[in-house]
Amino acid sequence: MEGMVKCSANYVPLTPISFLERSAIVYRDRISVIDGDVKYTWKETHERCIRLASALAHLGISPGDVVAALAPNIPAMYELHFGAPMARAVLCALNVRHDSSMVSVLLKHSEAKVIFVDYQFLSIAQGALEILRETKTKLPLLVLISECGQPAAISSPGILEYESLLATGKLDFEVRWPKDEWDPISLNYTSGTTSSPKGVIYSHRGAYLNSFAAVLLNEMSSMPVYLWCVPMFHCNGWCLTWAVAAQGGTNVCQRNVTAKDIFENIAQHKVTHLGGAPTVLNMIINASARDRKPLPGKVSVMTGGAPPPSHVLYKMEELGFHVTHAYGLTETYGPGTVCTWKPEWASLPRESQAKIKARQGVQHLGLEELDIKDPVTMKSVPADAKTMGEVMFRGNTVMNGYLKNLKATKDAFNGGWFRSGDLGVKHPDGYIELKDRSKDIIISGGENISSIEVESVLFSHPAVLEAAIVGRPDDYWGETPCAFVKLKDGCNANSEELIKFCRDHLPHYMAPRTVVFQELPKTSTGKVQKFVLKEKAKAMGSISKGNTSRL
Repeated sequence: MEGMVKCSANYVPLTPISFLERSAIVYRDRISVIDGDVKYTWKETHERCIRLASALAHLGISPGDVVAALAPNIPAMYELHFGAPMARAVLCALNVRHDSSMVSVLLKHSEAKVIFVDYQFLSIAQGALEILRETKTKLPLLVLISECGQPAAISSPGILEYESLLATGKLDFEVRWPKDEWDPISLNYTSGTTSSPKGVIYSHRGAYLNSFAAVLLNEMSSMPVYLWCVPMFHCNGWCLTWAVAAQGGTNVCQRNVTAKDIFENIAQHKVTHLGGAPTVLNMIINASARDRKPLPGKVSVMTGGAPPPSHVLYKMEELGFHVTHAYGLTETYGPGTVCTWKPEWASLPRESQAKIKARQGVQHLGLEELDIKDPVTMKSVPADAKTMGEVMFRGNTVMNGYLKNLKATKDAFNGGWFRSGDLGVKHPDGYIELKDRSKDIIISGGENISSIEVESVLFSHPAVLEAAIVGRPDDYWGETPCAFVKLKDGCNANSEELIKFCRDHLPHYMAPRTVVFQELPKTSTGKVQKFVLKEKAKAMGSISKGNTSRL
């Protein structure tokens, strides 16, 4: 329309850097970060992030350069989420469970110019650099993060020290704001093979919008107290690294996540919010009586990362936690959907409420569209809670693409939607529910079996602590469900008992025919590594030896 002028007065690229700038004014003397005895205010965090950005620029970090980090949930890791983008660098937070070989692969693929390493993981980083040295790859600078935020003497040549580096930064450094809000802010690697890592590129715009969405779906008022259970390296802490700053909250850091530490931190710091995969929730509900402490007030918990069993949600609510179920992928900046609660559901029995809450729900306010589609025809499936299709996303909180992998990017966006690879159904009320990863669905005798449904039943058995279902090869049926189970301490159950329990609660063809008792292999974010269990089930061979009845 005539009269419009797009200029710096009315158009500024969106970036979560602005959250820190504002909190340094509004909440300047309030506590921003707590890590044991170490505490910072928002004014101090802001100054430390500016010094960090200045120091990075002085080291020769240019706009678009990758800055890697190998650290747990500590203040330095939090500061890197602002300091790196304030230098217009791209933060690549690495999984602390990676070994030297994987770290070397990711450093090479990302072409990181510097890597910040917590003292606990120094040997892993040094091993990675040695591998790179042998392949004649240019090495990134290594900055050591010492214990408790105290500068330490460095004996090894060529290693910088975090606090000393910060001291070289200038407070009058001019923050390098993004020129375009679609510019990259971070790089997050999905789990995959070492030969083909997928580096998911986040933009300033997407991070800004998903941070706001996280605030809204968690119902975070100003000055929340957030306990860090989700690794900051995982989808940038589901974007809560930036979201907590938006509300001037307090970040309570935890190096290790245990039930005892969770309850102690909640009691000591009057925690209002925390996040965690269902394995963290499972840890909480199975905490020993001596580790539990009464909640000082309402504690809101966002869960996601894997579909939570309804039994686990029920037990969390019994303890007094208010659980919000979100769902997403690395490619959607973490949470992309939320099971928004409706008042009329509050009158339902608790078990029914938990089953509804276990659904993945609807798109959050930062996402444009969510749908279940036939992956071939791209038509929406009917909202009958039965017809399965692929979960697809569209909107500003979907990744820019995969680093150096245009083919994978185009495949993921084929048809104008982001294809998640997850299978689900749509309920008549429009809420979606996951049934499985497309690669994890069990097809037995032509019937689709959702591993999630079988796992949910197993979780409700009083002796079961953890459970995972995969397909075991079967000469007659193609494959049959195989259960891997970890029992609660002091509890006993045998295979026959668990199989009968499933047959009493499920159609018989869905019940596992094999039960293996063992520890479940997991990723650092709490997801069960089903590919490991699939290999084990495959090695067992076929269970059918003439008897093919499943009745």
